[in-house]
Amino acid sequence: MEQLFNALQQQIAKEMGSTVSLIDEDYGQLEALAGGEDQYPVTFPCVLIGIPETLWENLKGNLQHGKTTVTALTNHLLRAAGMASAAVGNIGDTCISAVGANAADVYVAEVSSFQLESTSRFAPNVAVLLNITPDHIEWHGTLDAYAAAKWKVIANLSHTPNSAAVLCATDDAVRARIRELRSVTPDERGFDYVPIGTKDGIAGDMRARCGSENAAFVSADGVLTVAFRGVEHRLCAASDLQIKGDHNTENALVAASCAIALGVGDALVAQSLRSFAPLEHRIEPCGSVAGVACYNDSKATNVDATLKAFSAFGSARPIVLLGGHDKGTDLAPLVAAAHEHAKAVVIFGEARERFLAAFGGECSGEDGTLAVIAANHMEDAFDAGLAAAAPGDVLLLSPACSSFDEFTCYEQRGDVFKELVAVRSAEA
Repeated sequence: MEQLFNALQQQIAKEMGSTVSLIDEDYGQLEALAGGEDQYPVTFPCVLIGIPETLWENLKGNLQHGKTTVTALTNHLLRAAGMASAAVGNIGDTCISAVGANAADVYVAEVSSFQLESTSRFAPNVAVLLNITPDHIEWHGTLDAYAAAKWKVIANLSHTPNSAAVLCATDDAVRARIRELRSVTPDERGFDYVPIGTKDGIAGDMRARCGSENAAFVSADGVLTVAFRGVEHRLCAASDLQIKGDHNTENALVAASCAIALGVGDALVAQSLRSFAPLEHRIEPCGSVAGVACYNDSKATNVDATLKAFSAFGSARPIVLLGGHDKGTDLAPLVAAAHEHAKAVVIFGEARERFLAAFGGECSGEDGTLAVIAANHMEDAFDAGLAAAAPGDVLLLSPACSSFDEFTCYEQRGDVFKELVAVRSAEA
């Protein structure tokens, strides 16, 4: 590793004509520093987009739940526009490997709160922050410390010319920071920001709501719209997206805002939004069994992710498989969302007893209430869910737990779910 770092330092220093220091991102940092200790150069001779992720399923460096959809979709938009872009960081290839290979001119980097916490000069051209929800408290110590680490993604934007921050105003904590940004002049702030939606959701326009200079929202006629630097860009209908749910519409607005900020034309953005397919393990359609549509959302390893999946099916009330390795998080929002959106929940795995207690025990659902069903393992839960379903129903794996009680990772859990769909479909 040391030899790789030294080689990369020499290569980039030669290209930039300056001294470059690279620090292994596995230890929490990835910065390229040119010149003196207090200088703020462009991090690499390229465009860099920084997108903080929201959850690692373990602390060894394997990303398990993050803003991967936004990272992948942004990269999809840029590549479709002819840019030499690469999705790096926690989504796949490390930043250091991609830079060493001279892989791209634009790097869309998914960075963790752990990595951001120890950075001091990270300065992307476009920074994205989607939400601040309670997570990683065991690592950061407090929610405030966790939030402070994530907010480092915008700390040095003023040192990058023509930079922009894309911030989801649907989140309370993010919206509070947007108010602070609006309270100073653009010259004092040193960068533009694009609020996504408002307190009332993604249909809200922050220009009308509070006089923001820029905004991204779904218009009254259902069109994804980005207003940036005095130009309103009407893109495509939300109904044209292949990715399901309001949270994915919000993700599309974020990615579109990044692309617009980097100068991609409206027609290309719209076309590429329509062509983007769901990622594996993220509300992924994976076939049907006897008329029951099955969806794999194994990447939903916490309650917040599962809440988004609950509401992704419109008027359909899914049968949801919940459980796995229990993280000990508050289950009240999950119970409330299940009663509002689901036909039944099937609870399995190590988390079963605590989840059952939160739902008030098993319930047949014969009186039209939410059915609550207990199972031992995921295969048992899958079969119990099918037994509770009728043709036309949706069966959704969205566990709200990590996978380590039964599987090695969320990918294996999702793959096993898809295998079960294929086997039961053949048997039906």
